[in-house]
Amino acid sequence: MIDIQKEIDTRDIALKNVGIKDFKWPILVLDRENKNQRTIANIDASVGLCHNIKGTHMSRFVEIIKEIKEVSPKTIEEILENMMVKLDSKSAYMKIEFDYFIKKVSPVTEIEALSDIKCRYEASKEEQFKLLMGVTIPVITLCPCSKAISKFGAHNQRAIVDILVDMNSLVWIEEMVEIAEESASSPVYPLLKRKDEKHVTEQSYLKPRFVEDVVREVALRLERNKRIDWYSVKVESIESIHNHTAFAYTEKGYIL
Repeated sequence: MIDIQKEIDTRDIALKNVGIKDFKWPILVLDRENKNQRTIANIDASVGLCHNIKGTHMSRFVEIIKEIKEVSPKTIEEILENMMVKLDSKSAYMKIEFDYFIKKVSPVTEIEALSDIKCRYEASKEEQFKLLMGVTIPVITLCPCSKAISKFGAHNQRAIVDILVDMNSLVWIEEMVEIAEESASSPVYPLLKRKDEKHVTEQSYLKPRFVEDVVREVALRLERNKRIDWYSVKVESIESIHNHTAFAYTEKGYIL
């Protein structure tokens, strides 16, 4: 049959990314406690398209993705190499987003429940392989200013910590969660009884944090991790007494 995609294009414009996005697929990811766990991924995959080629073969992305079993830094690089070969390209890109479930134990009653964490891998390959791992963790922040100016109480709210890292060796998702929770006023839990709720409320009050504090605390912990070559940290506080969200951001090496 005629291969229209392989026809010559005379407009002389190369395309950096051509591919598919929002493709759902079941995957197996590494799990520190249980070795692995099954989840559903949302996948974007693309390659660079040469200036003189009309189009790429979109069906080949699906053929490659459906062969994915376990997702790890090694297998992601292999997938990108496969995309470059089968789609005759000098570059490839992939983003894999998925929910990751961690067992959380309530602080007083010690009841177990699963908490979902939003995770992602962003990978590219041209001459070199580049892989970033992103983890988004919910926490609690209690306002230091509110605590200081109030006779009793202080406003607190859920905050979202987004960590993106460039690793030189394996960093567990659970490690990123622990860093975020240690840096905030308190973790959040999927299941709390009254004794637990009292503990979380009082713990938050004793450990007030601005978004700026959380970003700096996370950054300090990431700096000490020799398996991380680069990082970025963004914290968004979904304010409980304002109709807006407060945020702070930094990345490794930033100087003002």
